[in-house]
Amino acid sequence: MDLQQRSILLTGGGSGIGASLALRLATHAARLTLVGRHEGPLEEVAAAVRAAGGEAQVVTADLTEAGAPARIVEAAVEHFGGLDVLVNNAGNVRAGRLERISEEEVLAQVALNVTAPILVTRAALGALRASGDGLVVNVSSAIALVGMPFYTVYAATKAGVAHFGEALRRELDGEGVRVLTVYPGATRTAMMKTSKAGPEHGFDYESPDAVAQAVLEAMIDERLSVIRGGETRSRMIAMNRDDPAAVDRMLAERKDALEEAVAGHSSL
Repeated sequence: MDLQQRSILLTGGGSGIGASLALRLATHAARLTLVGRHEGPLEEVAAAVRAAGGEAQVVTADLTEAGAPARIVEAAVEHFGGLDVLVNNAGNVRAGRLERISEEEVLAQVALNVTAPILVTRAALGALRASGDGLVVNVSSAIALVGMPFYTVYAATKAGVAHFGEALRRELDGEGVRVLTVYPGATRTAMMKTSKAGPEHGFDYESPDAVAQAVLEAMIDERLSVIRGGETRSRMIAMNRDDPAAVDRMLAERKDALEEAVAGHSSL
């Protein structure tokens, strides 16, 4: 896909993977609509995008509020005259034992991680079809491929958005809109600041820049998915497919330490 001067709607654009991806897209003179809840960080990213050769507008929105998905799509189409790419990147997490996660925390993860990208995509499909070469990028998680204890709700939501993308890709086949699903591993973002999990718990971190570069390359190469985490993650995914009980046994050895490490992990 040629990304030059494309109109791109990017949620969660104020930090982390979203901010890194915005700066990479700017080098292609992309025209970005950056969406998030906080104006300050978005404006900083927008300024950096403009300095790097792109265009940017900022739209503050809580994607879980009624009407927000349609509003941000309308803003992108009106400002840039259309929409070529939608990147569903916004997300949240609350880890810990399921019975210790409140109902509100469960619903908050479902609302932002699953319902919001579905509704934003639904609102954007007309404009993406009109582009003639549209793309939806859904940011899932490696935990969608290997469910981790104490991430039950998060795993469910990220598996949900991954299968939403897979089904949508097949639904849109031949209609001028493609779908790319991204499975980041542990990434050094603000969302991970409250987690104490490290390599000893099976969490090998990489930078948002590395993930963003992989996403950019996959967009250009028209790939179906991006799976991060290196060889260790690839082996675990294969083991989970071929011998899931072996993964159970491996994680059982880390269970107590992992629970302690992630008990306070929340971005809500």
